[in-house]
This record gives sequence, structure tokens and C-alpha cells, in this order.
Amino acid sequence: MTTPPTTSAPSAELAAVVRSGFTEGRHLGSLVVLAADGSVELALGSPGELVFPRSSNKPMQAAAILRTGLELDGVLLALAASSHSAESFHLDAVRALLSTAGLGVDALQTPPSWPLDEAEQEAWIRSGGHEEPILMDCSGKHAAMLAACVANGWDTAGYLNQDHPVQRQVLDTLQQLSGETVDTVGVDGCGAPLMAISLTGLARAFQAVLLAEPGSPERRVADAMRAHPEYVGGTRRIDTWLMRGVPGSLSKMGAEAVQAVALPDGRALAFKIDDGAARAVGPVLAAVLRRLGVSATGDTLNRIACAPLYGGGRPVGEIRASF
Repeated sequence: MTTPPTTSAPSAELAAVVRSGFTEGRHLGSLVVLAADGSVELALGSPGELVFPRSSNKPMQAAAILRTGLELDGVLLALAASSHSAESFHLDAVRALLSTAGLGVDALQTPPSWPLDEAEQEAWIRSGGHEEPILMDCSGKHAAMLAACVANGWDTAGYLNQDHPVQRQVLDTLQQLSGETVDTVGVDGCGAPLMAISLTGLARAFQAVLLAEPGSPERRVADAMRAHPEYVGGTRRIDTWLMRGVPGSLSKMGAEAVQAVALPDGRALAFKIDDGAARAVGPVLAAVLRRLGVSATGDTLNRIACAPLYGGGRPVGEIRASF
């Protein structure tokens, strides 16, 4: 196990904001690509420094939940690793997962939220809906944690406490898969403990999940996510597009512009935009995939890369990768 440094080091320019041919802004950050053997193939900025991966930690959290002995598979396992858009099929699955443990939505300790997806949010508001805990994009992860508590006879009221058995299993799993010691723990937007690792450790963990032995908790999570990517994100989300467009890949975004991907050939990548600008994630992701020679079906990479800037209601520029 290693502990990444916490001191500040220079970031790299990952994306530029180009309007009418003029660069009016820049997005700095760090990026790492690991070769299939785990060696560093590409590094920009300071990928060895600590970050909060946010929801990019979810595949490892889902693997930890399986390690507690909970039997979960298919769409419900994909949902356990999701940041869902609160589409109707997501909400049905959250209710179904809770039901398997004899619980209702009142057991969720996610904060009341609107749907993450803008179209779903607008539709929900137009229907007279209000903020609810089940709408929060992490409610699938929380439902799985609650189900694990019931299966093991653990307290459900305190499942978000850092010293709760389910959270200790998450810590052990993340440390093992990332190869790093976690010394910094915060609180995620959903209220769950949030464990800091480096981008290199994050890429290493994704690689470990993808390459795990068939039938292992890690591989079961990877297989469920890849088989049901709509449940990991939504019908209008980058993670879904990538896992559909690059069969065999594993993709999971995180808040504050974090993205991690493991590729079918065993390579893995992770990056973070320093200022948390989600608008830069797609262009950077598409650029690094192209640089790695990744081929995708149809218009997948163009769709991921598309980040137009508007002036007077028409496109006048774009966010574009700087490498």
C-alpha cells in the first residue's frame, strides 16, 4: 500500500474554452493512463496527488457490498454502482432493491433532491413533484448498503457512519483495489463517507475491477455495469454512451469533473478537472480515447466530445481538449 502526497503540484491544461476563434478560458487538471500491465502510459499534471473521486468510487463500493455477502445481480447490481438520472426505470429499481430487504423508501438517508437529468427534472416539476430522497442520484447505492445491513443483521439507522461495518468494508475494498492507504475521509454529497485516493490509484482500482476473476465480487460488478449501462447513468449520459459504444469498457463519472474508465484491452484512465467544470469532461474523455486508438461504434466519440458554446442562440465555439 502507498499513501499519495497531499502537497500541491502543477496541473496541466486539459481543455480550452474557444469562442469565435478566441481562447477565453482554460480548464486545468490531471490525467493518467495505465497500460495493461499497470505501468503509467501517459501522465498529465499531477495524477499522484489525492483527490475525492466522488461517484467514481461507486464500482468499488458496490464490490464491497457484495463482499459483505449480499446476493445482488443484474440491473440491481448495476444500480448499486450508479449515479442514476431518476428515470422511471431507475426509481422502480430502487424500490425493488429496497423491497428485497423488506424496506421502503423511508429508510433512505439520501438528501431530498431533484432528478440529476435536466429533462427528467423538468418533467418531474411539471407533474407537480417535489424533491425526494429517492430522486437523489446515489439512492441506488444507498439502497444496496441498506440491503447489506439487513442481510447481515447490522443497524440500518447508522449505515452512513464511518465506523459502520458496511463502511469499513468499503474502506478495506478501496484500499485493496487501489493499492493505496486511505488517510483522508470526507462526506460525499449523498452523506456517505468519501475516501480520498490518487487518480493513479483510481485507475488502478478500475483496472482491478475489470480484470478480476469471473465470479468474484469485483468482476460481477463490472459485468453488471457493462450489461446494463442505462442503470449506471441514464439514457442521456456519457457513461451509458461509452459502455454501449465501446463494448467491454467500464465507465463511471464523479462529481467535480472526475472520470474513470477501464478499457477492454486492460488499460485504464482517470482524470479530474481542477475547477469541477463538468462541461470539460466529455471533450477530454473523447480526446484521450482517440489518442489511445480506441474505436467506438457509430458516432459515440463525437457525441461524448460535443460541448458547444452559444452566441445569439447559435453555436459560435466549443470546449475542446488541449492535448
